[in-house]
Amino acid sequence: MPFVNIRITKEQGCPTTEQKKELIVGVTELLSKVLNKNKASTIVIIDEIDTDNYGLGGESITEVRNKV
Repeated sequence: MPFVNIRITKEQGCPTTEQKKELIVGVTELLSKVLNKNKASTIVIIDEIDTDNYGLGGESITEVRNKV
C-alpha cells in the first residue's frame, strides 16, 4: 500500500482545498502510472506547516521572510 506524505507551508491562503484535492489526485495517478500501484489502496496525507513551526539558521521561517 503506497503511503505519501506531502508537507507544505501554510501561508497567504494556500494551499486551498482545491489545490489539495489536485495534489491528492495527481500523486495517486502518478503512483498508479509509474509504479503500477492500486489507486484504491494509495494513501496521501498533506501536512500544512505554519511558518512559525520550523526554522532556518536559528530563526523561524516567519522571521526570515519578514526580513526580505
